[in-house]
Amino acid sequence: MNDNVTHNATHSTANTELGLRRRSGKVRDSHINLAHGSGGKAMRDLIEDVFLGAFDNPVLAAMEDQAVFSLAELAQHGDRLAFTTDTFVVDPLFFPGGDIGTLAVAGTVNDLAMSGARPLFLSCGVVLEEGLSVDILRRVVASMQRTAQQAGVSIVTGDTKVVERGAADKLFINTAGIGIVPHGVAISAKNARPGDVVIVNGYLGDHGTAILIARNQLGVECAVESDCQPLGSLVAAMLAASPDIHCLRDATRGGVATVLNEFAESANVAIRIQEPALPLREEVKGTCEILGLDPLYLANEGLLVAIVPAAQAARVLAAMRAHPAGVHSAIIGEVTQAPAGVVVLHTGFGGQRIVDMLVGEQLPRIC
Repeated sequence: MNDNVTHNATHSTANTELGLRRRSGKVRDSHINLAHGSGGKAMRDLIEDVFLGAFDNPVLAAMEDQAVFSLAELAQHGDRLAFTTDTFVVDPLFFPGGDIGTLAVAGTVNDLAMSGARPLFLSCGVVLEEGLSVDILRRVVASMQRTAQQAGVSIVTGDTKVVERGAADKLFINTAGIGIVPHGVAISAKNARPGDVVIVNGYLGDHGTAILIARNQLGVECAVESDCQPLGSLVAAMLAASPDIHCLRDATRGGVATVLNEFAESANVAIRIQEPALPLREEVKGTCEILGLDPLYLANEGLLVAIVPAAQAARVLAAMRAHPAGVHSAIIGEVTQAPAGVVVLHTGFGGQRIVDMLVGEQLPRIC
């Protein structure tokens, strides 16, 4: 994470044979200072000690300015490239169930996976505020590596910047990702069709609730952890059960309600969901009732919404429930013809209400 640390995937074997040695810089300071962004020895020591030490790939010692991949090797996984980027500014940096490092990897991996792609490589750009504890940075980087290993991806290039005290809020992270879409997979929000079934892979609103509680501003206490997790292997299991999944999206900012509205508008269909079928923890329901929040709009970081043909729904649901990230999967609704472009919630009391797109922001700095 030099002004651009990279992993040259093509020449890894050659570098190893040449005995290319990872440098062994060591950070001597307890807190980040402007010298750590200067391009000199302090910056080199930070990169080699904190980032290269955690990501633990010998070829990163080459310190090139780009990651290079063999197109022939990539083509073995599929016929299309998926590419995405995301920036993470969550407050606080650490929360029950994860931290900004977990989010930075899982969030980008999940964006790739929602196209059906197999996530392969990530970049990592960090903006560090002068005065940030080096120990905090080490914890975040360690979380990134753990999550990358869980997701089966490699962090192959990066960048480090340091800004003056007060010019940022401790630590911001940008990750970009590359994945390969398998042959025959064509997932899009435009593909929802009347008769399709809507499935989620777990509880709604856990991440938003965990962040809210971690901020400790409203005197609410409950034992809810973020659902932050990479979903690539879950999507792979779903596609193995049915390669004809129509729509996939992870319900982050704006929650499930926003995702469903995007599907309905893109495909010009109606989506009807059943309130009693929504998987919700009692703690999340209680917190929302106290604070006047709607769990349909709360952010999630390990929850996907899938729309699949009805004939394949049971098979996909079974595959999801057999996966650790989908144990609590549930069918929550269906796609109908009308009213086109609208999401309708059928309540437990027999009523109906329209679920609009989120207006404003329920919780800022959520991811």
